[in-house]
Amino acid sequence: MRDRMNVYFPPAMLRQIAELADRKKLSRSAIVEAAVASFLSPDGADRREAAFTRRLDRLSRQVQRMERDLGITAETLALFVRFWLTITPPLPPDAQAAAQTKGRERFEGFIEALGRRLQKGQSFLREIPDDIGSLTPAEEPNEARPSA
Repeated sequence: MRDRMNVYFPPAMLRQIAELADRKKLSRSAIVEAAVASFLSPDGADRREAAFTRRLDRLSRQVQRMERDLGITAETLALFVRFWLTITPPLPPDAQAAAQTKGRERFEGFIEALGRRLQKGQSFLREIPDDIGSLTPAEEPNEARPSA
């Protein structure tokens, strides 16, 4: 047995209900009944909370990967700059113009190589294993570090 209830909806919502009922080949009453049942369901809030939790977990993992990648990038740049500054002797004034020209050529080559890698979807950070940050100092490979 069903009881009758009169409910008022805005015209736009009535159109949406009617369109959904036509698409699903259900009555408008069945559509409204399912919506109200879903709203009144005690586990509805739990499902929403679970969905939010999954999304937050995924976002947390993405942020952790971004922090890791940023740390690797900063360390890579710092190590390169330190190494370059350590091994590069100052140039005499008469050799600076030629060195600047050669430097521009090499930089253009670097930019072209970088562009090719990025177009192919290659990433240096993807080549670094995820477990590299979990090595203890005793497990780290010996690396040639310039003396400061």
